Amino acid sequence: MTTVNDIVLIHFEGAPMSFARVEDISADIKRDWYHVRLLLLQVPLQTVTWILRDVYINGEPFTMDGKQMRLERIEAPPEPVDAGDSAPEEAPKPSAPGDAKVISFRDLKKK
Repeated sequence: MTTVNDIVLIHFEGAPMSFARVEDISADIKRDWYHVRLLLLQVPLQTVTWILRDVYINGEPFTMDGKQMRLERIEAPPEPVDAGDSAPEEAPKPSAPGDAKVISFRDLKKK
């Protein structure tokens, strides 16, 4: 069941269009209808409020201005588990002090 703070994929005419985060779901005057405020995760960020039935919020297709739409709740993929290695990977070791060279931005500006 889709709820506040879930990420959804918006499908438009059967094709994935954009991701959005569900910001708020509040009841409408009509029974089984809700005001769903979505933060569209695109540039620029934008919020929209759609009035949807509960089944539409949970993935049933619907139409908007004659165009087929659908919301699909997205779940993060599970973390990969490597049976042979239970220890976290080591970070690369920094180079020895003699290997590093410091470049001064002040000196670069003078040239």
